[in-house]
Amino acid sequence: QVQLVESGGGLVQAGGSLRLSCAASGRFFRINGMGWYRQAPGKQRELVATITSGGNTNYADSVQGRFTSSRDNAKNTVYLQMNSLKPEDTAVYYCNARITTVQGIGDIRTTDYWGQGTQVTVSS
Repeated sequence: QVQLVESGGGLVQAGGSLRLSCAASGRFFRINGMGWYRQAPGKQRELVATITSGGNTNYADSVQGRFTSSRDNAKNTVYLQMNSLKPEDTAVYYCNARITTVQGIGDIRTTDYWGQGTQVTVSS
């Protein structure tokens, strides 16, 4: 019914940049807040950035000043611009979206959806 499709991952040298995108498709009423998470091998998934429906953002201390999240509501897409990448940024990056769907009259639901993940590898 609802899918989040990520793209933009890859291999980059330290100090380089990548831009991730996450596009929502399917049948839904609206996209509310969205976020970016990452998970490195042997580590727990951690929150990287959040963005509200109005475009307000928040970032983890480890990426603040280097990463920038934005969204294009007309395209149902959120972006993560990653600059000055470091080897410790290497991880699978996942997008998350809180989406409201309408199943029927009086059956409005808000649910978190996840993208499939995209690998980001930063070499030294």
